[in-house]
This record gives sequence, structure tokens and C-alpha cells, in this order.
Amino acid sequence: MQLTDPKNKRHTITLKEDGVFHTHKGAIPHSDLIGQPEGSVVRSSGGTQYLAFRHLLQDYTLAMPRGAAVIYPKDASMIVGMADIFPGARVVEAGVGSGALTCFLLRAVGPEGHVTSYERREDFADVARKNVEKFYGESMEANWRLVVGDLVASIDEIDVDRVILDMLAPWECVDAAAKALTPGGVICCYVATTTQMSKTVEVIRDHGCFTEPHAWETLVRDWHVEGLAVRPDHRMIGHTGFLVTARRMADGVTPPPRRRRPKGTTEEL
Repeated sequence: MQLTDPKNKRHTITLKEDGVFHTHKGAIPHSDLIGQPEGSVVRSSGGTQYLAFRHLLQDYTLAMPRGAAVIYPKDASMIVGMADIFPGARVVEAGVGSGALTCFLLRAVGPEGHVTSYERREDFADVARKNVEKFYGESMEANWRLVVGDLVASIDEIDVDRVILDMLAPWECVDAAAKALTPGGVICCYVATTTQMSKTVEVIRDHGCFTEPHAWETLVRDWHVEGLAVRPDHRMIGHTGFLVTARRMADGVTPPPRRRRPKGTTEEL
């Protein structure tokens, strides 16, 4: 449950029969919320009103306990959309972190799909497992497998539809991803710096099994709208990471040579 106060500060709580939500603005017994429809307004003992909704997935991922940095909802949404994660897809992700992207992937593939997550660090894997299980409960056990280990050394999947790499050196896993992906499948890499992006693009480009990689980032800017006062907010979610995608070609196919615009000669300059 998510409670929002008049200053738009949000609190995420888990309801219990005898629970009480305490703030410096007073207490709210959980019993005042249990059984109420979403969008209800409750009042604390101090008189402050709170708007009550079930939290959205994007709210949950930002509020979840973290072992590693989470992929922001704006990037997770782009991964789901631009990597075309569809219901029934078989997806492999490496670098599960705190489980934020895993939650988005599991929702996108649905009950008929499957997600396998690889994480090298046991402590990160434990945090991710708890976060995913807290959001989905036991409903995700049939279509999610969490493997503690290195993707290159541990992967045993073949003919998967999508491979998502969220790690410091995704270029080290490009060959393993190519072997796991079905022709037409998508590789999507999430990296933080321009040097990582450049290295990833060049390795995918030189591998020979993928189409020309596409690299980009997404910036999100809210707007303040009150009457005639319409302007961009002073703060925005700027750079969080770069995304690189490419598609797996059929075995034995050589990609067509790229055509580039010829550079001008020194005489022309």
C-alpha cells in the first residue's frame, strides 16, 4: 500500500491486521485501510489526510531494499519496449542486482514466459530474491529461475528470445549471448559510461552474428502545470545509463557491409 501526504511524499507499507503506520503527523491503524477501495482518503491521528493506493511497480522498485543500484523505471520501461519483451518470451538477464528489472521482465513475459537471472554475488542474489518474492509472492516460482554464478560459465539455455546484460563488462558475454539467442532474438545491454558503451558497441559490431548495434539514452523531464504557469520542472531525471540493442542474425549469414557517408578531403575543407 502507498500513502501520499499533502506534500506528495509517498510512504510504502505492508498492511497487517494489527499494524499501525506511524509518522510525525500522527498514526494510522492499518485496519482503517484494509478493505477500503483504492483511491480512498484516510486521516492520521494528527489530522493529516493521506491518499491510499496500491503501489505501482515503478514505485515499488524505487522503494525496495537495495543490494546494488536499481535500473530506474524509465530505463526498465525502455528495455521492455525497445527490446520487445513480449508475453510468452524466454528471457535471460545477467546482473540481477536488486531485482528491479526482473520484476518488469516477469510482468512482461507473463505466466506463459520464463526469465532466468544470473547474478555473480550471493548477497545481491539474496536481496533480489526477497524483493521479487515480496512483490509477486509464489506466483513467479514457475517462470523465474535465479542462478548464482557467471553467465558465461553457467548458462545452459538455448533458443532464448532476449538476452539482457546489466553489468560492468557486457562485452565479455556477447559470444555467450549469441550462442543462446534464437535467430531474430535481441541482445540489450545497459551500461553507465560512454567508454562502456563504446566498447560494447564495437564488440557486438565485430562479432559477426548481430545486426548493427543501436545505442541511446532516455531523459525524462516533468512539467509544472498550474493555470497559465506552464514550464519545465527545475529538476529532471537526466542520465542514468545507456542502452545498446542488436538482433541475432541467422547462422552462417554475413552482415551486409555498412555504407557510410564519405568524409570530405582536405582540399574540400
